[in-house]
Amino acid sequence: MNPVQINNIDHADLRVSPKAGAAFGDAANQALVFPAEFEELQREFAIIFRRRETGLQAYALLGLDRDENLYLSGDRWTSRYVPASHQRGPFSIGISRDSVDGAPGEPMIHVDMDDPRVGESEDLPLFLQHGGNAPYLNQISGVLRLLYEGIESAPPAYAALDDAALLAPVTLSIDVSEDRRYTVPDVLVVDIERLAALAGEPLERLHRSGVLRLAILATASLGNVQQLIARKQALPDPIG
Repeated sequence: MNPVQINNIDHADLRVSPKAGAAFGDAANQALVFPAEFEELQREFAIIFRRRETGLQAYALLGLDRDENLYLSGDRWTSRYVPASHQRGPFSIGISRDSVDGAPGEPMIHVDMDDPRVGESEDLPLFLQHGGNAPYLNQISGVLRLLYEGIESAPPAYAALDDAALLAPVTLSIDVSEDRRYTVPDVLVVDIERLAALAGEPLERLHRSGVLRLAILATASLGNVQQLIARKQALPDPIG
């Protein structure tokens, strides 16, 4: 990797392709997601939670087999929304250091100059002719802001769900056909019965913090398992 902080002088003519694909890490059966995305995500994907060493994390379920993304076709996504962790492409956030005291500076956009999506003449410009941001760069800026802020906002939101005993451990059993069943182990989902039983101060606290809305969206998202099954069934039958 060769991340470089971009600016409208040194990179005035730089172009980047927004294409996706297995070569760029998009062939994954789960995508890391963040609270600000839940409203968009719940229209397309099932949202699940997992316990990691760093704490609880949320994921969009994309496939059933290893390295399978049922929402990916060649170099494009077929879903109406793409998780921000995949929308960002070759871009990332870098924090500069003050040259005097070494204090953290402002987060700045970087691009991996070694990424094959960078530099093709027919791709999208990052800057306008007279130096302003092009629409594609504005879009990427919003995506990176969501990710940057999500790293801070997600842990307390998910911890609040956990503290309210709203996350239940399950093993998802997904029947694609009479003789094909997939299991997704070590998953946490929002328990709809516990959610419905919330009352009084705990309910008010979660409502004020916005966490109640996240719980409702995550619960509603589980209906998208049926869409996942339909996409799996549309594939050619496996050999053997």
